Amino acid sequence: MAFYGQSLLPAARKAKDLEKALKLPYRYIVLLDCHVGQVKPLVELAAAHGKKLLLHADLIEGLKNDEYAAEYLCQQVKPAGLISTRGSVIGQAKKHGLIAVQRLFLLDTNALEKSYVLLERTKPDYIEVLPGIIPPIIAEVRERTGIPIFAGGLIRTARDVELALAAGADAVTTSSAELWKQFRSMSGE
Repeated sequence: MAFYGQSLLPAARKAKDLEKALKLPYRYIVLLDCHVGQVKPLVELAAAHGKKLLLHADLIEGLKNDEYAAEYLCQQVKPAGLISTRGSVIGQAKKHGLIAVQRLFLLDTNALEKSYVLLERTKPDYIEVLPGIIPPIIAEVRERTGIPIFAGGLIRTARDVELALAAGADAVTTSSAELWKQFRSMSGE
């Protein structure tokens, strides 16, 4: 199953990357890095192109990644969703009806077990597993939580995308513009 029919999610690192992604047939795009003053105009620019942005709340410069910042993003900026490592941000996204994506860095078994506890509490709509190049862990997290998975981080080749999807990821996030172009057919359009 794909994320709203989309198996690849372009992850734009900056405004120039977003401009490239807006020209492609993807409906949903992840915005990683931006300044707080740019965020609303970029969400509006995406909407003018018929696109929806998932904002990585932790990476917005000039904005603390807490529940108050998340409330501001939900009420004033109005993206399609928020991505965060912070449970309070996920809670605000869910409260406001946005797509809530809990980002997990799976460094070792201890981090994985702590993540399961966090997921029980936050109950996000999606989980982004990083690094996304560990198919057995993608499969385990999907099986154990029942929550749809995005695989991200260190996705460099078409084979990485294919392996993550085969392991049970609903979508793959990547900042590789080459992969965005290569997988246009996975855009859900």
